[in-house]
Amino acid sequence: MKLNEIRDNDGARPKFKRVGRGIGSGKGKTSGRGVKGQKARSGVSLNGFEGGQLPIYRRLPKRGFVNIFRKEYAPLNLGALDKAIAEGRLPGDQPLDETMLRAAGVVRSQSKLAGVRLLGNGAITRAVNITVSGASATAVAAIQAAGGTIVLLNAPAEAAPEA
Repeated sequence: MKLNEIRDNDGARPKFKRVGRGIGSGKGKTSGRGVKGQKARSGVSLNGFEGGQLPIYRRLPKRGFVNIFRKEYAPLNLGALDKAIAEGRLPGDQPLDETMLRAAGVVRSQSKLAGVRLLGNGAITRAVNITVSGASATAVAAIQAAGGTIVLLNAPAEAAPEA
């Protein structure tokens, strides 16, 4: 095979449809845009516009509070952690941290996620030393019951005694 013999697969690049080139083409005259009006012109962005009537997103009541500073964590269940160690994707004999969990594909690695939160679904059968951003009370209890240790990066602050 030579470089000049390399071709795309059939149908990989569909042929561009030329519009406005006569009625015989099937896309002549109005070029598939109907007749006249704002939507027949270029540069139209009408999302949510209802012809001057108050749009539905403004008519409906807004309720509650949206915290724009909310942190979202990637969930990790104990059962999934135990399975990953059993399959050899994670080392069971050395301390685990969030970067190792992401590299092994055990948790989602998206930039918007603030860290990993360990949840108590499933069972853990071996002692593991793990460092995560957060954990549920049942997950912490299960890790400690199995003989492991857990370090929380975003541990909740202890309530200060009132003076």
